[in-house]
Amino acid sequence: MIEIRSHFSLKEHNTFGISAFAKAYTSVSTIQQLREVLAYYYNEEVFLLGGGSNMLLLNDIKRPVVHVNLKGIDLLKQDNEHVFVQAMAGENWHEFVIFCIENNWAGIENMALIPGNVGTSPIQNIGAYGVELKDTFVSCTVMNIKTGDVKTLHLEDCKFGYRESIFKNEALGKYVITSVTFKLTDITKTNDYQLKTSYGAILNELENLQIEPSIQSVAQAVINIRSSKLPDPKVIGNSGSFFKNPIIEKSYYEDLIRMHPSIPHYPVNEKQVKVPAGWLIDQCGFKGQRRGDAGVHDKQALVLVNHGNASGQEIIALAKEIQSMVQNRYGITIETEVNLIQN
Repeated sequence: MIEIRSHFSLKEHNTFGISAFAKAYTSVSTIQQLREVLAYYYNEEVFLLGGGSNMLLLNDIKRPVVHVNLKGIDLLKQDNEHVFVQAMAGENWHEFVIFCIENNWAGIENMALIPGNVGTSPIQNIGAYGVELKDTFVSCTVMNIKTGDVKTLHLEDCKFGYRESIFKNEALGKYVITSVTFKLTDITKTNDYQLKTSYGAILNELENLQIEPSIQSVAQAVINIRSSKLPDPKVIGNSGSFFKNPIIEKSYYEDLIRMHPSIPHYPVNEKQVKVPAGWLIDQCGFKGQRRGDAGVHDKQALVLVNHGNASGQEIIALAKEIQSMVQNRYGITIETEVNLIQN
């Protein structure tokens, strides 16, 4: 049995805390309920809601909202060194990371405290501190929105790139991700697992903690670093990193450093480098700035925040102002990482 609620407030269901309403809202907790509600709305385009973490609501949602609340974590199989773990789409990502760490399963500890749910993690190919989802991703099960058919998409099918996947391109609007399967390392059965501690400030934080590197301590270091830079959505509305770090040609970067000698970068390949968007925004003087209740976080310029009653339109206006100044000063286009939801 599915329950459809009208004029439903989404303020508690988006981490920006934007006050917007759904014309119709349904929460589903089983595959059968999901299939039923998609069939019910066969002639309409639905809006799929997960953890509400990577989106900015610009208006009320006129499409039917289907909240995917499928729960469960299962150990599918294990071999000498690895475990294959399936998590349902409605599981909270950070809680899943902690669950894996508690079971001595390694591979996603660097992605602790990323907001959102497991089901939306492949869409963005989420990543942090030198690790991306695709590094441990095996497959995901998806339901065709129009037919209700379920199938499995494997790593090569998903066409992962930097914050990119098939779900943002040719498969956009075609599927609901219902579960994701990961291949993780059982550290109780191997001495060969290599912790990834070279990215960002992880090593420094481990030294501050004065504890031996382990998947537990790496996760704690990441939690500490993210907490020091990123605001808690429960305290102040935000969606984490609002912009992607731009990837530019190495030749252009070499021109830039003549004018801006301190501009940082990370190599992508022989011809391209990644420049931190937060640094660019900070250099343009936006850190801590406010336009009414729309603002830039005072500790991390990559994060836009809602100080209370900002609308989605006010936040995107600030974002466009930032994009324009970065483009004018550095000749670099910074793209939004957050999904902009029109209606």
